[in-house]
Amino acid sequence: MTFTNTGTTAARSGTVGFATHVIGALGVDWATVTTTQPLPAPIAGGSSKTQTYTVCVEAWRVPLGMHVETRNVSASWN
Repeated sequence: MTFTNTGTTAARSGTVGFATHVIGALGVDWATVTTTQPLPAPIAGGSSKTQTYTVCVEAWRVPLGMHVETRNVSASWN
């Protein structure tokens, strides 16, 4: 993911949130697992940083025939 600070001062800290959905074989959304990770801070004003994240879901939450999709991502910084 690439985070861009469009402001003029540095973003010194923050978090990125992920909403990972457990999807059944017929497309039914059975559960949503939310996780947060730190932003790749600091991000200077007017610049960007790229960070790769791994989102994990416990195996018992995803029975045979189901899969996971991360559908929502949000960021909050200071």
